[in-house]
Amino acid sequence: MGKPEVEAEKSQAEEITIAASLKEKVVTVSSPEGVEELSSRGYGVLEDDKCNLTFYEALFLLAKETLELENEETGEKMVFQDLLERFQAVDKDAWVRYLIYRDLRSRGYVAREGFGLGIDFRLYERGDYGKETAKHLIFGIQEGQPVTVEELARTQRYVQSLKKNLVLAVINRRGEIVYYSLSQLNLK
Repeated sequence: MGKPEVEAEKSQAEEITIAASLKEKVVTVSSPEGVEELSSRGYGVLEDDKCNLTFYEALFLLAKETLELENEETGEKMVFQDLLERFQAVDKDAWVRYLIYRDLRSRGYVAREGFGLGIDFRLYERGDYGKETAKHLIFGIQEGQPVTVEELARTQRYVQSLKKNLVLAVINRRGEIVYYSLSQLNLK
């Protein structure tokens, strides 16, 4: 198979629309093709031959028109705004989390759900997902929303104990994101 044919296959794979359903707080993809496509690209969590997506993953895929979402309770098709409102009802920082996720994904990184102490995402280097562990942990901060030095220090110690790098994702009022790598913090 020649190179142009491989690239054509890749672009076709990226253009497919994957059906998903929303039941309460879970977005699920059931089709075997959709499950395989998403999990191979670092989306969702596999459970019982299905792929469960986080709200920000589903929002990202909806915005790219890769996902077609149906509300299981009403049978109606859901659009980006519908899902965002659901997400905001369960997470006050939904929009911030989505903006960071979208920015990281658009830069070619795989971002997976973070764990504890304000860590929003685990960030995998390009090409490392599925082969290596995440090297960076992302801590989202919204401009104008204070974060205490104690909270940053506690998070930094936690991240260092995991032998990872802490990256602050600072979102300004216009929605632009600037990343800062935080090295060892010594307060004396």
